[in-house]
Amino acid sequence: MRFAGYAAVFDRVDRAGDVMRAGAFAGAGTVPLLWQHRGRPVGTIEVLGEDARGLRVSGTIAEPRLAALVRGGAVAGLSVGYRPRTVRQGARRELMSLELVEVSLVAVPMQPLARVDQVG
Repeated sequence: MRFAGYAAVFDRVDRAGDVMRAGAFAGAGTVPLLWQHRGRPVGTIEVLGEDARGLRVSGTIAEPRLAALVRGGAVAGLSVGYRPRTVRQGARRELMSLELVEVSLVAVPMQPLARVDQVG
Protein backbone atom coordinates (compact mmCIF):
# COMPACT_ATOMS: atom_id res chain seq x y z
CA MET A 1 0.00 0.00 0.00
CA ARG A 2 1.29 3.46 -0.90
CA PHE A 3 1.25 6.37 1.54
CA ALA A 4 2.51 9.93 1.92
CA GLY A 5 2.72 12.45 4.73
CA TYR A 6 4.93 14.60 6.92
CA ALA A 7 7.45 12.78 9.10
CA ALA A 8 8.47 16.10 10.71
CA VAL A 9 6.94 19.57 10.78
CA PHE A 10 9.13 22.66 11.05
CA ASP A 11 8.85 25.44 13.64
CA ARG A 12 6.35 23.59 15.86
CA VAL A 13 7.12 22.42 19.39
CA ASP A 14 6.89 18.64 19.81
CA ARG A 15 5.87 16.68 22.92
CA ALA A 16 9.49 16.71 24.17
CA GLY A 17 9.77 20.49 23.80
CA ASP A 18 12.04 20.32 20.73
CA VAL A 19 11.63 22.34 17.53
CA MET A 20 12.85 21.13 14.12
CA ARG A 21 14.09 23.91 11.85
CA ALA A 22 14.06 24.06 8.05
CA GLY A 23 17.25 22.64 6.62
CA ALA A 24 17.67 20.12 9.46
CA PHE A 25 17.34 17.21 7.02
CA ALA A 26 19.59 18.60 4.27
CA GLY A 27 21.55 15.83 2.63
CA ALA A 28 19.40 13.03 4.06
CA GLY A 29 19.78 9.84 2.09
CA THR A 30 17.88 6.59 1.93
CA VAL A 31 16.45 5.43 5.26
CA PRO A 32 14.29 2.47 6.29
CA LEU A 33 10.59 2.59 7.15
CA LEU A 34 10.03 1.04 10.59
CA TRP A 35 7.08 0.44 12.92
CA GLN A 36 7.38 2.30 16.25
CA HIS A 37 11.16 2.89 15.69
CA ARG A 38 11.93 -0.83 16.10
CA GLY A 39 12.66 -4.05 14.30
CA ARG A 40 13.02 -4.80 10.66
CA PRO A 41 11.68 -2.52 7.91
CA VAL A 42 7.92 -2.72 7.23
CA GLY A 43 8.17 -1.07 3.82
CA THR A 44 10.22 1.47 1.92
CA ILE A 45 10.58 5.24 1.82
CA GLU A 46 10.72 6.09 -1.88
CA VAL A 47 10.67 9.90 -1.78
CA LEU A 48 12.00 12.05 1.04
CA GLY A 49 12.56 15.80 1.02
CA GLU A 50 12.01 19.09 2.75
CA ASP A 51 9.38 21.58 1.64
CA ALA A 52 8.16 24.76 3.33
CA ARG A 53 6.13 22.78 5.90
CA GLY A 54 8.51 19.98 6.88
CA LEU A 55 9.98 16.64 5.89
CA ARG A 56 7.63 15.14 3.29
CA VAL A 57 7.86 11.40 2.67
CA SER A 58 6.13 8.88 0.47
CA GLY A 59 6.57 5.19 0.20
CA THR A 60 5.09 1.73 0.38
CA ILE A 61 3.97 -0.30 3.40
CA ALA A 62 4.71 -3.97 2.74
CA GLU A 63 3.45 -5.42 6.04
CA PRO A 64 -0.23 -6.32 5.38
CA ARG A 65 -1.60 -5.86 8.93
CA LEU A 66 0.06 -2.48 9.33
CA ALA A 67 -1.10 -1.41 5.86
CA ALA A 68 -4.67 -2.27 6.85
CA LEU A 69 -4.37 -0.18 10.04
CA VAL A 70 -3.03 2.80 8.10
CA ARG A 71 -5.67 2.41 5.36
CA GLY A 72 -8.41 2.30 8.02
CA GLY A 73 -7.05 5.36 9.85
CA ALA A 74 -6.20 3.47 13.07
CA VAL A 75 -2.50 4.33 12.60
CA ALA A 76 -1.71 7.73 11.10
CA GLY A 77 1.38 8.98 12.94
CA LEU A 78 4.82 9.44 11.44
CA SER A 79 8.06 10.06 13.28
CA VAL A 80 11.79 10.34 12.63
CA GLY A 81 14.75 8.68 14.27
CA TYR A 82 17.81 10.91 14.17
CA ARG A 83 21.12 11.92 15.68
CA PRO A 84 21.48 15.66 16.34
CA ARG A 85 24.39 17.37 14.58
CA THR A 86 23.74 21.04 15.34
CA VAL A 87 21.50 22.15 18.20
CA ARG A 88 20.72 25.66 19.41
CA GLN A 89 19.65 25.80 23.04
CA GLY A 90 17.35 28.59 24.14
CA ALA A 91 13.89 28.48 25.65
CA ARG A 92 13.48 25.39 23.45
CA ARG A 93 16.01 22.97 21.99
CA GLU A 94 16.18 23.88 18.29
CA LEU A 95 17.32 21.09 15.99
CA MET A 96 19.22 22.81 13.18
CA SER A 97 21.01 19.86 11.56
CA LEU A 98 20.32 16.14 11.96
CA GLU A 99 21.52 12.79 10.71
CA LEU A 100 18.29 11.06 9.69
CA VAL A 101 18.45 7.37 10.68
CA GLU A 102 14.90 6.15 9.96
CA VAL A 103 11.27 7.11 9.46
CA SER A 104 8.61 5.25 11.43
CA LEU A 105 4.90 4.73 11.34
CA VAL A 106 3.77 5.25 14.95
CA ALA A 107 0.59 5.12 17.00
CA VAL A 108 1.40 8.41 18.81
CA PRO A 109 3.84 10.76 17.07
CA MET A 110 6.18 13.00 19.07
CA GLN A 111 5.16 15.84 16.73
CA PRO A 112 1.32 15.79 16.72
CA LEU A 113 1.22 17.26 13.19
CA ALA A 114 3.48 14.53 11.73
CA ARG A 115 0.85 12.44 9.97
CA VAL A 116 0.05 10.25 7.02
CA ASP A 117 -2.21 12.37 4.81
CA GLN A 118 -2.55 10.19 1.70
CA VAL A 119 -3.09 6.47 1.24
CA GLY A 120 -3.59 4.54 -1.93
